[in-house]
Amino acid sequence: MTISRKDIEKVAVLARIRVDDEQVSALEKDLGNILDLVDQLGAADTDSVEPMAHPLNAVQRLRADEMTETNQREAFQAIAPATENGLYLVPRVIE
Repeated sequence: MTISRKDIEKVAVLARIRVDDEQVSALEKDLGNILDLVDQLGAADTDSVEPMAHPLNAVQRLRADEMTETNQREAFQAIAPATENGLYLVPRVIE
């Protein structure tokens, strides 16, 4: 896949960056090489490859899901400005 000088200039305008003529030529070559590499990667046969969540097959050690604090709902609702049936009442913000 190739990228044209016009494409680079358009992206530069959209990104609000200034690119002079010398940089455009270098970018045209570099981006062309990157797009060629992407094409090569896209052509690789990955049908027999199982998807992975992590490239190193790392296992995340998680702590046990245990309750560590007591229920303080009544104490928090006692200091709230307004509650009703265990719910906090807040002013209406959308009419």
